[in-house]
This record gives sequence, structure tokens and C-alpha cells, in this order.
Amino acid sequence: MNQPKVKVGVLGATGAVGQRFVQMLQGHPWFEITALCASERSAGKAYADACTWTIRGDMPEHLRNVILRPCEPNIDAQLVFSALPADSATEIEMAFAQAGYGVCSNARSYRYDADVPLLIPEVNPEHIQLIDVQRRKRGWEGFIVTNPNCSTTHLVSALHPLHVRFGVRKVFVVTMQAISGAGYPGLSAMDLLDNVVPHIGGEEEKMEKKEPHKLLGFFNGAEIDYADMVISAHCNRVPVRHGHLEAISVEFAETPDEAEILAAWRDYYPLPQQLQLPHAPQPAILYNEAPDRPQPRMDRLAGSVPGMATVIGRLRPDPLFDYKFIALGHNTIRGAAGGSLLNAELLLTQGYLGREAAALAQTLQVA
Repeated sequence: MNQPKVKVGVLGATGAVGQRFVQMLQGHPWFEITALCASERSAGKAYADACTWTIRGDMPEHLRNVILRPCEPNIDAQLVFSALPADSATEIEMAFAQAGYGVCSNARSYRYDADVPLLIPEVNPEHIQLIDVQRRKRGWEGFIVTNPNCSTTHLVSALHPLHVRFGVRKVFVVTMQAISGAGYPGLSAMDLLDNVVPHIGGEEEKMEKKEPHKLLGFFNGAEIDYADMVISAHCNRVPVRHGHLEAISVEFAETPDEAEILAAWRDYYPLPQQLQLPHAPQPAILYNEAPDRPQPRMDRLAGSVPGMATVIGRLRPDPLFDYKFIALGHNTIRGAAGGSLLNAELLLTQGYLGREAAALAQTLQVA
């Protein structure tokens, strides 16, 4: 007997991240797309007519003729995935939450609100309890949950098991970020051909002062006590299509040896992996021992769920800090749509999409 799935919508379905949501939701065991929403310019058109499909693989055939809806909270869905730009996400996401919808957002609009979870399910699953605070404070039955910036995602994923064991005090990170992170059409080819752009607006501030500290912070029952660490970041746009590469140096409160660091990554088995969530990679972190890896073209899709793992390599002593290493992650999969999707899977299993949905997940996991 076919089990009923949770009905979901995609806001901003025609953009690069929206397309990735559509792609990753195909055949999902728990969720089914029942609404595709877009701007006023595209609403009323068939999805295939309004959307210039830019990602590898074909547009799902059964969605080609779906008529795009306006981004208004009157759709047949329980949960929406938001791929909206921040300037429109602020108003629209709030309207959906006020109307009782769950919102899993890729936008930055609410990431830093004290009552809104900023989630990486492997890192801070307990922060979903902020939803209860949010509902009491704002008086709505829906909720907003966010995922971090794509460059932050893999930095924090690599740091978390080390921070738990040894305490991270200082971090110096240099990012080499793929052009797809700028959206589509994004930067002109003439800007990046034979070039590196040593500036990405707002990116360094997010990494230095906001996102990692909230993600690695402690939920005290009412709010997040931010983690106490110092981060310095240089963010660069490079001529790579997908995959953000990060050179990371770390100083610890208790300095481990190299074997202890490798063991922390190897033994990392956080909640999503324990629950065997559909988009939780097994393992969450891959360590590549080759001296010239990871590389975006070769490793961005590594792992049991392509594009969802963090790939690490080149661990070695650092003469200024304690240790340094390279981390790589897929920016539009784990760093965007995949991160929101994994958030939704965690929310479902923890009962935030209703008891029936949680029971469905448990039934399918056992099966």
C-alpha cells in the first residue's frame, strides 16, 4: 500500500537553487511536490516555458506542464522550500509561516533572528527546539528554519567534530568559491576567464561574525549562546562551475595530535546518520589521503549521497596555528537545496510536521 507523503511547494522554482530543489525532491520517500511558485512575471506559465533549466539532467517530465503559482500562502502544501532572493524572502516567508506553513529557507533573511533555527542537522539538531520559542513569540502555527551560507556549511561541518573534542579557539579560512554560487546568469564569463575575483559581497562578514558562532553555539532553552571563537576569512570567486574549496587553519584550546584529529573525523556519527535520513551521507565526512585532494571536479559528488558529504584532505601542522587542512563541498547541493532538504527530513522525524508524518518516516525506515 502506498503511504501518503507530505505535500511540499517550492518558492522560486525557476531559479538555480529552485531547480535543484525540484531535482532533489524527485522520488523522495517522504515528500511530494504539489506546488511550484515563482515571481509575478512567471506565474501563470507552464514550468517548462518559464524556466531555463541549467543543471545537469533533464527537467522532470511530469512537472513540465505544471502551471506556476504566485508565491502566496494559499497552496495545497504543508511545507515549502524557499529558494527566494533575500529581498523578497523576508515578506513572503513570513506570510507563509503566519498562515501555518512550515518554511525551510535557503535565504539569509531570518538566519540571525534569535528565535529562528540556523541548522546543519549533523552539527546542531537540538536547535530545532527554537521553533517552539518562535511559535510562542510570534503567535503563529507555522515556522521558519534556515540553512547557512554555502561556504559556512562546509567550514562548520569540518570544524564541528574537532570543536566537540578539542575546542576551537581561532580559525583562518581562505575560500575558493564556484561561480554557481553567484546564481544564474551570475558573473560574466569575461569577469572570470583567466581571473580570480578576490571579493564576494557580504560573505566574509557572515563567516567571521555570524553563522559559525550561532551554529556551534549552545541552546539554553530560550536562545542560542554563541560559540566563543575568532574567525578570519578571505572569500574569492574562482572559475570553477560547482564546489567550494576552503583552506582552513585552526588553533585549539587543547592541542590534539594528527591521529586524534583524523579519528575525530573518522568516528563522526551524528544524528542524521544515526536516523538514516534519506539525504544524510554515510559517512558525513570523507577524508582523502591523496596529497593533491580534494579537488572540485573530482570530489564534489563524492559520498553515498552525491554532493552531500564534506570532503577533507591535506591535514598537516601549521606553523602559525596548530593544524591546517583543505575542505570541499558542493555549494548548490549540500550548500543550498540539499541542506534545506536535510533540515526538512530532520524536522519530520522530530514531529515538527505532525505525528502522522513522523510515523510515516519511522515506518519507511523500518521497511
